[in-house]
Amino acid sequence: MFFTYLRRELRRRRKAALVVASGLALGIALVIVVSSVSSGMEKAQGKVLQSLYGLGTDMTVTKAAAPATSTSQRPRFNFDANDNGSTKEQSSDRVMVQGFQTLAASTVTKVDSQKGVADSVGGLSLQVIRINGQFTRGQFRQQNQSGGAAQGGGRPNAQQSPQGRVEGGGANFDVNNYSVYGTDVTKPALGPLTSSKITSGRTFKTSETDTKVVVADVSYAKEKKLKVGSTVTIKSVKYKVIGIATPDSGDAAANLYIPLKQAQTLSGSKDKVTTIYVKASDSQQISSVKSTIQKNISGTTVTTSADLASTVSGSLSTASSLASNVGKWLSIAVLVAAFLVAGLLTSSAVSRRVREFGTLKALGWKSGRVTRQVVGEAMVNGLVGGALGIAIGLAGAYVVTEISPTLQAQVGGSGGGGGQGGPGGGFGGPGRQAAAKALDVALTAPVSLGTIVGAVALAVTGGLIAGAFGGWRASRLRPADALRRVE
Repeated sequence: MFFTYLRRELRRRRKAALVVASGLALGIALVIVVSSVSSGMEKAQGKVLQSLYGLGTDMTVTKAAAPATSTSQRPRFNFDANDNGSTKEQSSDRVMVQGFQTLAASTVTKVDSQKGVADSVGGLSLQVIRINGQFTRGQFRQQNQSGGAAQGGGRPNAQQSPQGRVEGGGANFDVNNYSVYGTDVTKPALGPLTSSKITSGRTFKTSETDTKVVVADVSYAKEKKLKVGSTVTIKSVKYKVIGIATPDSGDAAANLYIPLKQAQTLSGSKDKVTTIYVKASDSQQISSVKSTIQKNISGTTVTTSADLASTVSGSLSTASSLASNVGKWLSIAVLVAAFLVAGLLTSSAVSRRVREFGTLKALGWKSGRVTRQVVGEAMVNGLVGGALGIAIGLAGAYVVTEISPTLQAQVGGSGGGGGQGGPGGGFGGPGRQAAAKALDVALTAPVSLGTIVGAVALAVTGGLIAGAFGGWRASRLRPADALRRVE
């Protein structure tokens, strides 16, 4: 009887039912679109941050660099003036640790033993300044007693005045500044190189812990015309290029990557690292792992992706803010309005059915049965609205994904040595240059199963609210009310 009456009433009041369902559908569709776009924003932001710290890395451990207090910390270059007239080219390399203070390599083991840490690996960031060029001797031009000019490269003779001047000569030197990152090749799944893909050649073998091999960033390789098999010289040591790495997004962590032991030898930093890359055993416990490391290893700064997220700027940040703030409150406002309108429409419909419900009560229907009938009709309207809302929301998310609007993102960089921005220096280590240009990220709107379940829950909630309005109104009706409506 319940379902028969329900079906008959819904068919008889199709227009009213469609109005209620449409209002709920609009609110639910908006929630789905906003939720999916917000999810897309997080995915895009994660892609930007991944270019900083690499796949699999949850946080980094560093130690802030001490302020320079002595000129001895500056790179110094000494060249021979070539008094014998030689114009031979001279060069000199200075390999310096950059960005952070070094940490003892034993700190990696200490971090690895902390509760919640699945794995950790150290890296050493270096800056290489290479100066090469040559001196050219000038020519001495002297003046004789008669005022005429005589030119020569030696001392003036007895008949000439010693007065004169040196013309020409000088020095011509080129400065090449590039970054090198010492990578622990025994743990290829962690570290700065994981933010890039090997597009030519190969990556390091785990046995190449102290081998003279190098992986070059694709941009640097193009600039210096490097390819697999080429040779790179760093501080008079020749390294063979075994691979070319292309960043997944953004800039590379360094221009060149070499085994960690080689980097320590070049810089005179035996058993030292600048950055420790950490992977947590549970991604939901990253904040607690961060607190544990900071508590047990004093003097260090632990930076997570959440710390860097606030530094992402550009249109991605603006759109993300709109989706999470304006979009969220707009969705709530529309939902509240839809629920209220559905409830008021249902209550109004009950008022127009006074004679019907009064007659049913006169025939023996209890108030509870009448209320259940009204709530049942409202629930069906809510489910229909939910189905429409899900369909509209999925269509909206599909359109956003198909259009894939391009957003720009830039991570706040640091100055000077090129340490990546963000609290504590940020991921990727100091070898990474501060972002000089915005990254283009395509926006998608993925719809998760949780979003669909939430939409169904909203539909049921809307039906219950509307049914509560109507049921309350129906329960107050009396058979006498129906008799007053009889003409």
